[in-house]
Amino acid sequence: MLKSARKQEKDSEGRMPLADHLRELRNRLMIAVLAIIVITSITAFFYREVIDFLIRPILETVGCANGEKRQLNGKPCAEMTVNGLVGPFSIALKVSLMAGVALSSPIWLYQLWAFLAPGLHKHEKRYALSFVGVGAPLFLAGGALAYLLMPKTAEVLLDFTPQDATNLLPIDDYLNTITRMVVVFGLAFELPLLLILLNFTGVLTAKRLASWWRGMIMGITVFAAVATPTGDPLTMLVLAAPIVLLYFVALGICVANDRRRRRNNPDADLDDDEASRLDLTPEDIGDMEQVSASPTLPGQSDRERDGYDDIT
Repeated sequence: MLKSARKQEKDSEGRMPLADHLRELRNRLMIAVLAIIVITSITAFFYREVIDFLIRPILETVGCANGEKRQLNGKPCAEMTVNGLVGPFSIALKVSLMAGVALSSPIWLYQLWAFLAPGLHKHEKRYALSFVGVGAPLFLAGGALAYLLMPKTAEVLLDFTPQDATNLLPIDDYLNTITRMVVVFGLAFELPLLLILLNFTGVLTAKRLASWWRGMIMGITVFAAVATPTGDPLTMLVLAAPIVLLYFVALGICVANDRRRRRNNPDADLDDDEASRLDLTPEDIGDMEQVSASPTLPGQSDRERDGYDDIT
């Protein structure tokens, strides 16, 4: 009985043996994979709508019409192609899997959160839920920006096509390119959220973060130059400007959080090896209690009443 109660107490605090952790991880991975498989199977019935949504920006901007090698404005165009006998089937599987992973993200994100939550403190759980709620829209915003920039990216890249050449763009290669851009842009938009997380957990202060602003802007610019396939200034600016703006928004949130922490705890900004300031202001201890003398018993002297005898 005592052993069972002790085991239940440990489980309530999220502590369990390694075998139980591995078993829970296996169960949650199975749920996440099952959700991806089910939703992928559903999105397979809407494969044509999904693929049309992905390739429409390219066809409307740089797509070839009526078999012409060039657009009406003289710029080169690209003809979307599918290679091989099993090419259409493999593309359908890839598009369905991409849609299944994206649409099932709330399920597998929840499974990840449920696996990590028992090891967090109460206030850390509250922060983590907020970060998950904000992180998903930020990732979607980055992915949407990559989707909107893809036509301009294709137009710049196709300008390098020779005059008398026809550009054939395999749909498989295009899907790989747009998937990579969506993932890179989405993760780039998560940078401010990571900085706020480090600040809320006490790892990074707003003062130190503010001292990095020159290096952060330079790093974001270099990242935008490497992440964009074209490398032209316009595409770099479109990617770098929102990230820089989000960085300063994150800096403002960190400053407000440090001020709140400083009001609640004046020693919050001190290092681990730095002594806090001593408060030597005297405090009023109130009125002193009057101790009444013990009554003298019959035949007892004053010294014996106070605890002394003739020897002491």
